[in-house]
Amino acid sequence: MQAKVLSSGIHHSSIPQSYIRPESERPRLSQVSACDDVPIIDLSSPDRPLIVQKVGQACKSYGFFQVINHGVNLEAVKKMSEVAYEFFGLSVEEKMKLYSEDPSKTVRLSTSFNINKEKVHNWRDYLRLHCYPLDTYVPQWPSNPPSFKDTVSNYCVEVRELGFRIQEFISESLGLHKDYIKNVLGDQGQHMAVNYYPPCPEPELTFGLPGHTDPNALTILLQDVNVSGLQVLKQGNWVAIKPQPDAFVINIGDQIQALSNGIYMSVWHRAVVNSEKPRLSVASFLCPQDEALISPAKPLTEDGRGAIYRGFTYTEYYKKFWSRDLQKDMSCLELFKNE
Repeated sequence: MQAKVLSSGIHHSSIPQSYIRPESERPRLSQVSACDDVPIIDLSSPDRPLIVQKVGQACKSYGFFQVINHGVNLEAVKKMSEVAYEFFGLSVEEKMKLYSEDPSKTVRLSTSFNINKEKVHNWRDYLRLHCYPLDTYVPQWPSNPPSFKDTVSNYCVEVRELGFRIQEFISESLGLHKDYIKNVLGDQGQHMAVNYYPPCPEPELTFGLPGHTDPNALTILLQDVNVSGLQVLKQGNWVAIKPQPDAFVINIGDQIQALSNGIYMSVWHRAVVNSEKPRLSVASFLCPQDEALISPAKPLTEDGRGAIYRGFTYTEYYKKFWSRDLQKDMSCLELFKNE
């Protein structure tokens, strides 16, 4: 059982063959430059139109941005990181009680991305949690560490509210009513992936996660401030996103790309690994209600563009996403384009 996760205490002097990417698919870390112009948006500004303008520019040009003074309690953020490290520091026997390779499970520890579908594995373990409604899912969460349920619950509530605020800014930046996205998405689901990337002896040969877009509406990412690893695709080149203290990275997901009729782009991003230090990240996902009908907002199809994507439910989309390996050359959203 111990070999099923990377965070097993086993020291690897080289990476197993099943993690080695073909030559053409390796990260080429020496060719990655730092992204020096990451949009950083101060949400405490009293100038709402300015925030809306900056959010719109970032969504159109980058597909992501960082937010500071975001209103999420910094003590709650600190405790979230601490309890995540505590969890991955548990004995492998304790962690394996939650192990599953079934992506439909609402609480599971797993490794790589979709271990049953992929040909090459990713250097990552992760704890996947469904988080809304809390009273439904918290009883299924880990009881060890003892503070886990309370700490993660508090964090989830605050991050959810931040996500709703950002959805308002995105709606307004598209010229829509501030509640447009929230209304279309319905009673949004909330998931979390607590990602743990152990030290990797040969980071040039593998990924923590290869390039992909997120299948949800909005991702709120807490980066490890001490170890960078997030890279995004900008104008055809991979660039490294330096962690910003007390900030979140906001990723536009596939559902908002569809709702915006392709005006805003779901960002291609990937995680690389470090030879010396473990890295932790906490990704919170806001997702449409299962039966929410996702289609381009009508006002955004009336300038001669037409609707780029056909209507689909989130259930339909999510099943398609998890039935594939992560593919570096095509987003799942491509499968929903109008002919």
